[in-house]
Amino acid sequence: MAKAKPFIKWAGGKSQLIEQLDARLPDGFGERQNVTYIEPFVGGGAMLFYMLQRYPNIKRAVINDINPDLITCYRTIRDTPKELIASLQDIQNEYHSLKTEDERRDFYLQVRDRYNDKNLNAVENSTKFIFLNRTCFNGLYRVNRKGLFNVPFGKYTNPQICDPTTIQMDSELLQRVEIMTGDFEATFGYAKDDTFFYFDPPYRPLSDTSSFNDYAKEAFNDDAQIRLKEFCDRIDEAGFRFMLSNSDCKGKNEEDNFFDLIYGGYSIERVWASRSINSNPNKRGKLTEILVHNYVATKANPHTSYPQTEPEPMYAAEDAVPYSNVCVH
Repeated sequence: MAKAKPFIKWAGGKSQLIEQLDARLPDGFGERQNVTYIEPFVGGGAMLFYMLQRYPNIKRAVINDINPDLITCYRTIRDTPKELIASLQDIQNEYHSLKTEDERRDFYLQVRDRYNDKNLNAVENSTKFIFLNRTCFNGLYRVNRKGLFNVPFGKYTNPQICDPTTIQMDSELLQRVEIMTGDFEATFGYAKDDTFFYFDPPYRPLSDTSSFNDYAKEAFNDDAQIRLKEFCDRIDEAGFRFMLSNSDCKGKNEEDNFFDLIYGGYSIERVWASRSINSNPNKRGKLTEILVHNYVATKANPHTSYPQTEPEPMYAAEDAVPYSNVCVH
């Protein structure tokens, strides 16, 4: 049976980590009533679509992202899916009719230039956003200092640009989702009663060449990571629950205790994840990531009375988490 899923490829998406994330939800999460679910960094939405299908007790969801074109795409899928499907089918037919790689590259660059010019309506902007995502190198999203999308052409034989089933199913789920764009702290005003926050922020770089700066004009540096931690404190003090994913600095440098220090008052677990987007194949492979949460009892360990800090046995994990020279989200 077909299920709702991310409508784009997204570096750092959580599709292959879903089971590990689900296991770290608060104990009894599925039995709670009228839950509000908030994702301040929604990205590709793998966790969002999973949660909305797996937990019918989520009666209200709020998503946010700093990328306005991504958010326009979410709103377009929610509000005008038929128009978007028709537009995507047109651009897919045109692209697939091109016989040579040079013709396709030229077409790609023309679409990229028009996308960067902006002044497009929501359907046109979303069509080009999805087209570029499906045909660019590795499905990356990267912009320069001026905010212009600059990912090069990807050599795909027959990419699927229009996926009507996914768009329609995503649209149905998004009917009960409030969609915001802006700073993550603005989501606090939407929290009420039984609210659960899931944070998948831009990951802290594990090397000097791994940086979030390419995802948006605004850098998500250590100051921003600390501001996010202080926001988590605010959530905790208000009585809401949260879970947060990020890179494991200690996995790369045993002396880098950045996250262990700033989140020292919370439970920190380490899980295995795959890093496979890298210009250097030797730097791809399995690394640990951290999961931080402000509760002790989880679905997997309902009777745990202390945080579990060692990685569990390796699972199949995310195949599209960037590591070098690309954004991390």
